Amino acid sequence: MIEFWESTYISDVLLSAYVITLGLAWLLMIFNIENWGKAWRVSRPPRIPEKGEFLSICVPARNEAENIGACVRHALQSRWPNLEVLVVDDRSTDDTGAIALEAAAGDNRFRLIKGEEPQVGWAGKPWTCARAAKEAKGAWLLFIDADVCVDKDAAAAAVLLAQERELDLLSFFGRWTLVSFWEKTIIPAVGWLIRGVVDFDKANNQALPDAFANGQFILMRRSAYASIDGHGAVRDQVLEDVRLAQAVKRAGFRVEIRPAGWSFDVRLYRSLQEIVQGYAKNLYEGMNRNPMMGFSAILFILFGSLFPFFALIFAILMKVTLGWNLFSWSILAGFLLISIAQLVFRWRIERFDERAGNMSWSHPLANVMLIYILLRSTLGIQVQWTGRVFIDGRAKTK
Repeated sequence: MIEFWESTYISDVLLSAYVITLGLAWLLMIFNIENWGKAWRVSRPPRIPEKGEFLSICVPARNEAENIGACVRHALQSRWPNLEVLVVDDRSTDDTGAIALEAAAGDNRFRLIKGEEPQVGWAGKPWTCARAAKEAKGAWLLFIDADVCVDKDAAAAAVLLAQERELDLLSFFGRWTLVSFWEKTIIPAVGWLIRGVVDFDKANNQALPDAFANGQFILMRRSAYASIDGHGAVRDQVLEDVRLAQAVKRAGFRVEIRPAGWSFDVRLYRSLQEIVQGYAKNLYEGMNRNPMMGFSAILFILFGSLFPFFALIFAILMKVTLGWNLFSWSILAGFLLISIAQLVFRWRIERFDERAGNMSWSHPLANVMLIYILLRSTLGIQVQWTGRVFIDGRAKTK
């Protein structure tokens, strides 16, 4: 009689349950991509008013020589009748300021502001945004990153929607510009992990405490901004965009985050080093500095995505080289189908983002890199970003 603990029955049942559950989960994600944020998507405004409240587009910029020219040109092309564009050059060591001035081409709606050393306790970006707001004249403040190229109708769409829904903070998700191999491989995987955790129904429900904002594009009503002390409320935060939305909502103001892929393009990072350092400084903060969440995310990616690929490849290698049968044919077929489902999921994401989808095969590699980034972020490994040092997900301040 075979002893209970020597029987393969239990392991077969558990492995089969794992394969079936994981396969169904990936199929569900494949068919739900088109529904992401569907009820909250923003369309282009049917018309632009001839008059409107004054809008200040505020751009914090530190060592952004590669990006700032395009950012300024697109911002000045915005079809809002009454606006200014302010760039705060945060003590850049490159030609950021000169390039911004050249891009403005003498447009009197543009102002370049010289940044100052942050006060004690302030992280760099909140300090620079606060300086922009202090200099701005607008009743509305639109904060965009220096690597963002706004569509000509984006500012108008944001202001009109905020006015219509009586919002005090409105943020958009835009579209990524991906050029290099590592950008195309990693950013969709990490970006969609972040976007996937945003529940629009909760974040946009004013009765719930949930709130989210994307720092690439945040519109704020000046009166609400001043009421919470603006970026002073998040002065020491690396994840200042999300924390700002949370602070605004806690103060009783109305906040929404919306998908608007057409509204702007952003090239987040340009190299593997930038991708790793950029995400490593933010992800742990996004998990509320909870190490259990960090390691749980790593385990989820490992067993929810990578294990079927590795198990399938390893089983085939052992069969060919040593004649070992590590799994039954039905389990191997399940691993194969799950692996294919993941590649289809990635292809659907690429197509949803209006890309060709020819990088779908890189999904397993992207998840390997994502685990590495999560480990760096969760373990608090020091990174450098735009000339500043970040440790344990926080900027070093004086």
